[in-house]
Amino acid sequence: MTKISWSRFLFLMTLALVLALAACGGDSSEEDTSSDDASSEESGEESSDESGEEGDTAGGEIYNYEDFPKTVSNTGDPSGEGTLNIGYSSDTPFEGTLNWAFYQGAPDADMMAHFDEAVLAMDEDFQYTNEGAVQFELNEDDNTVTFTVRDGVNWHDGEPLTIQDYVSSYEIIGHPDYDGVRGSTDGFTLIEGYEEYRSGEADSISGIEIVDDKTAVFTYTELAPSLTAGGFWSYAFPTHYYEGLEVSEMAAAPQTRENPIGIGPYKVDSIVAGESISMSKFEDYWRGEPGVSEVTVRVIAPSSIASAVESGEIDIAKSFPTDQYPDVSDIDGVEWLANVEGSYTYIGFKLGSWNADEGKVEYKPEEMKMGDVELRRAMWHAVDNDAIGERFYNGLRWKATSLITPYHANWHEEVEVPAYDPEEANAILDEAGYEDTDGDGMRETPEGEPLEINFASMSGGDIAEPLANYYIQSWRDVGLNVQLTNGRLIEFNTFYDMVENDDPEIDIYQGAWGVGSDVDPSGLYGPTAPFNYTRYESDESTELLTAGNSQEALEVDYRKDVYNQWAELMIQDIPVIPTLYRAFVTPVNERVINYSEDYQWNEDTLWYRVGVEDAE
Repeated sequence: MTKISWSRFLFLMTLALVLALAACGGDSSEEDTSSDDASSEESGEESSDESGEEGDTAGGEIYNYEDFPKTVSNTGDPSGEGTLNIGYSSDTPFEGTLNWAFYQGAPDADMMAHFDEAVLAMDEDFQYTNEGAVQFELNEDDNTVTFTVRDGVNWHDGEPLTIQDYVSSYEIIGHPDYDGVRGSTDGFTLIEGYEEYRSGEADSISGIEIVDDKTAVFTYTELAPSLTAGGFWSYAFPTHYYEGLEVSEMAAAPQTRENPIGIGPYKVDSIVAGESISMSKFEDYWRGEPGVSEVTVRVIAPSSIASAVESGEIDIAKSFPTDQYPDVSDIDGVEWLANVEGSYTYIGFKLGSWNADEGKVEYKPEEMKMGDVELRRAMWHAVDNDAIGERFYNGLRWKATSLITPYHANWHEEVEVPAYDPEEANAILDEAGYEDTDGDGMRETPEGEPLEINFASMSGGDIAEPLANYYIQSWRDVGLNVQLTNGRLIEFNTFYDMVENDDPEIDIYQGAWGVGSDVDPSGLYGPTAPFNYTRYESDESTELLTAGNSQEALEVDYRKDVYNQWAELMIQDIPVIPTLYRAFVTPVNERVINYSEDYQWNEDTLWYRVGVEDAE
């Protein structure tokens, strides 16, 4: 697997769904962005640890993630002995769907990243390389890509990795009975015959030809620029391990939930459902001997994670609550790492519904409570995201200005967005006809009907409630009657069930996206993307998203211009309010060797090279 911060791997591999978040080559994942989905691992998955994981700092020192190291000072050759204890900060259990084709939430992706790595490696520019277990060669003359499996790569049960295992991922995700969230991005849909296979019109994908046990040739309708930036699916599927199961049975099968296998440096020994995973060294790992004999990963409540670090109970704390850093930054025996996340927090407006039969969004703003763009614009003016970044996160999260994030540094440009201006918000609402007609201090609709806006926000830690309350009060200050959906914060899994199913009790919601390795946002905002939770679409948006991943977009300057236009359109149409860009901090015990959060490729800090110093 590539070196890109193993603990943030999901962001890179989350389908740049693009997600897209997926997250997310390193060896880890956080929000889920990969190459084919958008909400949790690929390019468009949504994964959100936002909406509440931290506490109100009420001021204090302001930090910049660029001032932190990205790699621990303790480097060298690991002994191959000892136990590495990892804590995953979360107030909710991981669901336990431990296969890359089927999982949806970032917690599951984070767990899988420890034992099942991507077969395609990625460099610091988020471009696939040939350093992984599967290599590839493009032929632009005939729009083909040849994939070849390296010798000596084995599954944890001893069976060799074959090209069929890579092809099986496409066949399962594209199968008519597959009910997961992946398969709608160009890495799939550009393969000749894929759509016919997905619709049930064909029994196989005509554009995939297996040459021998190690080699397959994929034929695409065009070689889009996204393919090598996260578009190719990044994971193999253990075909032999699921033998005899129908596709519809696989997600819930014991092979997925109780005894998952992978090709990574550690194999799963036991799982405590939703709580922890215990792993041991995989002696036949293809890159070399893993750095420790055992790895344990367990979920720890955000309120307890700092204590677990300080006591030495855990060596590495992943998804550490950013707001806690100022209070615990001086813990003895700990080195703090930081980097920018491939993600952003946002407020989403429900503007339609998902048509499962046709596999696309139905954008119908005229029927939706939040369908008036002027109402959405006023709500943007009413919130002070600069203040939120400083007050709640001490500068480790900061005001977002574009849906093309600074994680993609060569693509990100500042966009002028509605500034914090409550007076302007009031003026916009007045002009649009939202007036307080009954004198209760809250505005009615232009038709004179009560306007009650249901806001869904996740539970998650000290900051969840104060942050949600801040937004609610900011909107109430301009006369908008906003209240929490169901009158309370909502647990992670329940929250996404409600958002994905277009629950009528949600008018607006707060979430976060992992953006994935490819800058292409279509896995999150395209008309056929399941992760397009706002259900927004427009002809102009679709045209720009299509152009941004066309063959013409192989010209980088052209592609940059397209996405800049799209980012401007999103500020105009406001399906979402991007609220915060994010940095993460990771406390690492000084006994840990070679751990890194750097996106720069470095053979010496790959996940399998991480060790502990005082192993007995």
